[in-house]
Amino acid sequence: MKKINLAITGCLGRMGQQIIKSARSDKNFKLLSLTENKLINRKINGIKPSLNTREAFKKVDLIIDFTVPKCTFEILRIASKLRKRVVIGTTGFSKKEENLIKKYAKKIPILKAGNMSLGINLLMYLTEITSKSLGNNFLSKIFEIHHKHKKDHPSGTALMLGKGIAVGKNKEFYKLIGKKYLNRKSFPYGKKINFNSLRKGEVIGEHEVTFSSGKEIIKLNHEAFDRALYSEGAFTAAKWLMNKKPGLYSMRDVLNFK
Repeated sequence: MKKINLAITGCLGRMGQQIIKSARSDKNFKLLSLTENKLINRKINGIKPSLNTREAFKKVDLIIDFTVPKCTFEILRIASKLRKRVVIGTTGFSKKEENLIKKYAKKIPILKAGNMSLGINLLMYLTEITSKSLGNNFLSKIFEIHHKHKKDHPSGTALMLGKGIAVGKNKEFYKLIGKKYLNRKSFPYGKKINFNSLRKGEVIGEHEVTFSSGKEIIKLNHEAFDRALYSEGAFTAAKWLMNKKPGLYSMRDVLNFK
């Protein structure tokens, strides 16, 4: 298999650094370009990072982006003109921004996932099945924990799981979003989906979906111990995306969950 020429954005971020580390040991990729939102006067992995420009992405086959929404759209504008594939792990998009990504996906192949891990995507699949099976007799809520440096809340993964609940109920997710709590010891169920986010230490990621009828409780949960599972998932997604036509894809497509 021909090596995939790769660009990594947000190269100083936690995920950017992890992807660079994983790229060193994955023979399917050749790291050609690194970018950041500011100029850096040193080399990383033998490459001098640049800003997000046409020149930075011109020679690559695919871009992996774990940054912030503003930066992601800067990258998509350039990628769509150069016809480059993009794997997006960035979270925190608004509904309007989600729709804008769909427009870019008409021009280029984009794979977007709030979480790249196999376990989390299986959890979302199980969440959909559970939500559909339990119907409206059960209320639901979502709890997540991440490291103290994470800025957005609820996490992109928590929102993914919320969408799983909505899909199971065959309802519009944005109409089901309830209250968003931060650092609460406990939080209530509601007629809509309530979220509670805890930020502490260096926790990589914990997520729990709870369904309650008042008489019984069902819990689905996932805990991540190594950030490498996200970069490995991103590489699996990148390899899969190389043969795809323009469109918006997810890890569900990669893993063939029906």
